[in-house]
Formats: sequence, structure tokens, C-alpha cells
Amino acid sequence: MDTDGQHNPADIPALVKPIVDDTADMVNGSRYMDGNDENTPAYRRVGQTVLDTATSMNTGIHLTDSQSGFRAFRADTAGVFSFHCSNLAIESEMLAEAASANLRIREVPIGVRYDVDCSTENPVKHGLGVLVNVIKDMEFHRPLYYFTAPGLIFGGAGLYMGLRSLQTFYHGGALHFGPTILMTVLMLVGTFMAFTGIMLDSMRRMMLRMK
Repeated sequence: MDTDGQHNPADIPALVKPIVDDTADMVNGSRYMDGNDENTPAYRRVGQTVLDTATSMNTGIHLTDSQSGFRAFRADTAGVFSFHCSNLAIESEMLAEAASANLRIREVPIGVRYDVDCSTENPVKHGLGVLVNVIKDMEFHRPLYYFTAPGLIFGGAGLYMGLRSLQTFYHGGALHFGPTILMTVLMLVGTFMAFTGIMLDSMRRMMLRMK
């Protein structure tokens, strides 16, 4: 649990129950289940939604509160986690490593207090820092999202510019140097990124099968 005083120790029995019942290896305490999000400040909820979406894309795990610091684990899962992050991004890192280890993850509702916020980090800075870490993590866990998706966007933009240029040329217009170079760069970079993501994803799948 976090040390900012927001969590209630009375929620611990509910948090560990799925582990005791052997229905989960990791239990995530959610601040947003069963209508508990009514007291959540709007700016926190918006930022939380962005981080939940990014974490879900990275891990394949769909949780209502990916940034919760109130969690319980089976004792024998300790070796799964490396704890490379030394800041508040550790919650997303734990989920990524739990997903890679195929741990059974469940969520239970917990209470939270926002009138005792003792955090020393600006919430906007915290959110951006976590988002950057999640995106970096996608390079290894979801290369198709990290490389291929942006590559297809760049390549598609270059192709669109190319078709527009050909249309202009067909109707007697001139091809301008700047847009032509930009079109070429976008298509080359997009193609390279797309194939890089595909190759890295294939390598990742092969490594998972070898484990």
C-alpha cells in the first residue's frame, strides 16, 4: 500500500481473499469499482483513463485502476518482479511483468481518501512520467504498437501526399521539391518502422516460446 495515508488498512482482508482462495496470484485494489470514483477529482480521472488505456495496450490486461498502489501478491511471485523503476511508474512496470509471467490478476474495490494527500510529486508531472515509461516499455512488450502503428500512419501520410502530387501532375501541375522530399521521407520511414515492428514482434514471440 502507498504511504500517503489514502488507503484504509481495513481493506486488506478483502484484498488478500482471492489469494487465500487460490483464485489469483496478484490482486489489484481498485479505487473505481462499485461507484467509488464519485469522490475522485476530475483531473485525476482524465489522467487515470489515459494511463489505464496505455497500460492496457502495453500489457493486454484490462483493469479499472492500473495505477493503484494497494496490491497483494502470492509470496512465490516475488521472483517475477525486477523493480527497475524507482518512481511512481512502478505500478505499470509490475503489471507488465505480471502479464509476461501469466499471473492470475483480479481486482477488488477499495476505498480512498483525497483529503490526506501527502504526495510530494506534482500529479501532472507524475502522470506524464508514468506515460513516458509505459510507452518506452511498449518497445519491448508491444513493438507492433510502438513501431508498426506509427509507421503505418507515416507511410499512409506519405502515400496520400504522393497520390495528391500525381493528381496535380496529371492535370498539368508541377511537382514541388519540398513536398516531394517529405513524401519520400514519410514513406521510407513509415515502411522501415512498420517492418521493424513486425520483425521485433516475431522475435518476441519466438523468445516466449523458447522459455
